[in-house]
Amino acid sequence: MTAMPKPGSRTIGLAVPIPEPYGSELQDWRRSFGDPMADLIPAHITLLPPTEVTDDDMPAVYDHLDKVAATFGTFRVHLRGTATFLPVSPVVFVALAQGISACERLSLAIRTGPLKVDLSFPYHPHVTVAHHVSEEAMDNAFDTLAGYDAGFDVSAFSLYEHGADGYWRRERDFALTGSDAGVMT
Repeated sequence: MTAMPKPGSRTIGLAVPIPEPYGSELQDWRRSFGDPMADLIPAHITLLPPTEVTDDDMPAVYDHLDKVAATFGTFRVHLRGTATFLPVSPVVFVALAQGISACERLSLAIRTGPLKVDLSFPYHPHVTVAHHVSEEAMDNAFDTLAGYDAGFDVSAFSLYEHGADGYWRRERDFALTGSDAGVMT
């Protein structure tokens, strides 16, 4: 769980939101596997993990994200099948079959300037469907969604803020307006 930020700061994250109907569908699956975070976190592909920023730094963060978004064009994501981070982390996720490189480059560009952070693990774009659940529930998630298949175009990424109530809320979208699909110009 994310710790509460210090006074005068907030915890943000950046992600590609999973569009409907897939977002609700994957969140419903996550809930069905008993994941306690299913209702708190909308289905997404993380670009920047939870990061504390001061309120005073938010204008620079928005400016940075506007500039990043202006350098990337839209790209396609194809979700297919399941995978896991075991034994490193007890997570089952829906894997990306297309869009991995674009997400990697976008995440790397975001994690510069006022959002320069070191990651605890190497970046690997995915959609979590089971975390903080029993081994049996993880096996069920892995098997149940092994044939999952969905595709969509990504035309923006979103800033989420972690509320005092534990919910992550989508606060602002950043349209990808660059000319190259998933490539920095």
